[in-house]
Amino acid sequence: MVVLHSLLPYRHYQIMAAFNIQEVLIWKEKIESVIDQHQEPQIANGNKYVSFEYKSGMDNGRTASSSDHECQFSAQEDEVDAPSSLLRRTTIGNGPPDSIFDWTQECDSELANHNANNQAFSGKHWRLLQCQNGLRIFEELVEVDYLPRSCSRAMKAVGVVEATCEEIFGLVMSMDGTRFEWDCSFQYGSLVEEVDGHTAIIYHRLQLDWFPLFVWPRDLCYVRYWRRNDDGSYVVLFRSREHENCGQQPGYVRAHVESGGFNISPLKSRNGKPRTQVQHLMQVDLKGWGVGYVSSFQQHCLLQMLNSVAGLREWFAQIDERGAPSRIPVMVNMASSSVSSVKTQKIDELSVPPGPSLDQTNAASRNSVMMDEYSDEDEEQMPEAEQEACPTKSDNDAKRTAPKEEPFEKIGLSCFSGNLRRDDHDNSRDCWRISDGNNFRVRSKHFCFNKTKIPAGKHLMDLVAVDWFKDTKRMDHVARRHGCAAQVASEKELFSLVFNVQVPGSTHYSMVFYFVTRELVPGSLLHRFVEGDDEFRNSRLKLIPSVPKGSWIVRQSVGSTPCLLGKAVDCNYIRGPKYLEVDIDIGSSTVANGVLGLVIGVITTLVVDMAFLVQANTTDELPERLIGAVRVSHIELSSAIVPKLDADPS
Repeated sequence: MVVLHSLLPYRHYQIMAAFNIQEVLIWKEKIESVIDQHQEPQIANGNKYVSFEYKSGMDNGRTASSSDHECQFSAQEDEVDAPSSLLRRTTIGNGPPDSIFDWTQECDSELANHNANNQAFSGKHWRLLQCQNGLRIFEELVEVDYLPRSCSRAMKAVGVVEATCEEIFGLVMSMDGTRFEWDCSFQYGSLVEEVDGHTAIIYHRLQLDWFPLFVWPRDLCYVRYWRRNDDGSYVVLFRSREHENCGQQPGYVRAHVESGGFNISPLKSRNGKPRTQVQHLMQVDLKGWGVGYVSSFQQHCLLQMLNSVAGLREWFAQIDERGAPSRIPVMVNMASSSVSSVKTQKIDELSVPPGPSLDQTNAASRNSVMMDEYSDEDEEQMPEAEQEACPTKSDNDAKRTAPKEEPFEKIGLSCFSGNLRRDDHDNSRDCWRISDGNNFRVRSKHFCFNKTKIPAGKHLMDLVAVDWFKDTKRMDHVARRHGCAAQVASEKELFSLVFNVQVPGSTHYSMVFYFVTRELVPGSLLHRFVEGDDEFRNSRLKLIPSVPKGSWIVRQSVGSTPCLLGKAVDCNYIRGPKYLEVDIDIGSSTVANGVLGLVIGVITTLVVDMAFLVQANTTDELPERLIGAVRVSHIELSSAIVPKLDADPS
């Protein structure tokens, strides 16, 4: 929930709430338009309005943002030459909690008390300590008596990043595997409590490299607050706080953040590239014996933390293509958010959306409209509540013209077994069950024309068993194991598709899913996938993940975006006489490895859904169908067994 505060003429104070930043910006633009329309007749009559103060409902008298003060100064300077304009002050986000010191406002108060010849705030209260990695590192210039004895001097890093404020803000707020790529002081982070859409309690472990054999690692528990100012800048503030659900952790020294955060401000673009100034300030007491006995310990660790600004700059400099359009990340509640199928009710009352015209259909058939370069990597699952997911009549008619991939009659499961048990109860642990296909959205028949998606519905294959293995080395070609579900299916003249998800580490793990069908429909997309070459398979095999139950940081890291597995990680395909095994090496991707590092440590607390399918790219391949879907619940690492693998005939 995002709150928009606006002060209109005659002191009419209004508060509105919206679900996302885009909706807020639309309302903001409309309100400003009304103010502009009201202002014109007033100026024509010779009336002048002075600037109206902005005051958030939770500000408790704090000063306005830096952009607001700049508007005030410009209005005063131009008052003689031109009629003063009616200033509009809006800030997205309530004021920070009383316990958080907003260091970004120091500059504003100083500028207000100095004339134009003495506006260099950084020259009065900060001194340049050094230049490092393209950053200017400043140290606070105040008397030690003014500082709490438990805290050191504040330090800040200032640098320029070639990216938009929104993109940088998204990275700063994230605690997923991507953070390992730009923040060298980050080890782990999780959400303790979500206070509101702008304030949260965060647990954060630091990765400090100052004699780690002799110095205990540090962790933090702090309040994190953010807001967006009307000039497009973002402010993120930190301050330590105790919390009942975040006590002292064994093996860690709890550091204390007196003040800190990021100030992300837009600059003028250069050579067509966006530029943003990033200030990162930290005033922290790292506690422990190292602070009292070794003076360089505190400064060395602070410099390591501030170097994250350089990490941001290099991260964006090495990215050729940006992902999805940037948006403010929304904190997800930690309660289970498994997708329901309530919106399937009252289908009779829904209007049938118009399908493509006959000319469009003929053109698509002639040109075989390909969507190879349009992947689902930027598409979130189930975000659009307004998209109704009922199959249309034109969809049903089109399905009858394509090769049928309807599942055959039910296959008996009594003859199949795996070492991970099946349990269909909601609160079961260390088990698997079949996930409802309607929990996942796939491309509709008309996706090439209108990008619509529909619930996946029935699976093409039956999930008959799941194995949970461990070993000292990576386990490849597990379908050759005597007595496994793939071998049993082969004896019964059934075809199997085996997905071997390989998890690297000091101990290697593999979770193996066995999907079985009576036979493949000749000419179908699934048949072409099985019989195709590795290049075709890598371009089509898709995974849709979801974490219905788990911590916020894991759910944010895993997400629910469809992923083309062959393009994200290494996949090895092994074609047997009556099966195809896909070995999916998670360790082959740095990003996937980072996410895995978060997941594996809390795997016993997670409920994870996975759907496998072959991506459909042309109108004759659509709509997409799931190969199958599975839900694994609260998996225990100790329940994995060492498999007895026969010698690989290859």
